[in-house]
Amino acid sequence: MIPHPDALLFDLDGTLVDTAPDLARATNALRSHHGLAPLPYSEIRAQVSNGGSALVTLALGLEKAADGHDAARVFLLAAYGEAVAVESRVFPPLAQLLSGWEAAERPWGIVTNKPRAYAAPLVDALGLKPGVLVCADDLPVRKPDPAPLRHAAERLGLPAERCWYIGDHRRDMEAARHAGMVGVAVGYGYIEEGEDYHDWPADRWYATGEALVAALLEDA
Repeated sequence: MIPHPDALLFDLDGTLVDTAPDLARATNALRSHHGLAPLPYSEIRAQVSNGGSALVTLALGLEKAADGHDAARVFLLAAYGEAVAVESRVFPPLAQLLSGWEAAERPWGIVTNKPRAYAAPLVDALGLKPGVLVCADDLPVRKPDPAPLRHAAERLGLPAERCWYIGDHRRDMEAARHAGMVGVAVGYGYIEEGEDYHDWPADRWYATGEALVAALLEDA
């Protein structure tokens, strides 16, 4: 029996917030800058959780070590940073869950590999009020290292084993397992074609946000 959590910790992109529309806009802005036609939204969406470098590779075919990759990444992130929350929204079931969670004064937070320069304005623009926000550049390491998750639990004043970490990537579940948290894998996020989230080292798996919320309410 997996105990009900004292705190919820979320990955940001593709788990708590649907950020793909704004990142797709920035990715296609990079394509346009190089005289290329826009990519289909579905192709970009599948790469969002892999970060800016992956989006540059998708957009221009430039691997991370290739000449021009770093400059392209700067362009993409600048385009994204100008408007991080135009179309991005909290996944609706989770918005309802957090409203009740906060009303009950229960702690929650966000642990993301997104740099703070983009994560903090996004969180603010969406009116989110996490008890802790741990970003890619807050510590010397990032997920799948468990340190950011442990740091978040410490900031909330809780042992790691009393937290659930919810994410849409294998690295999220690897971080949760090594941090001693319950890892909750969700299948509605930014998952590459052909990858089965049931193969990740999680403790629970939910196909939809609705299923995740129903399970949390059932366990309450």
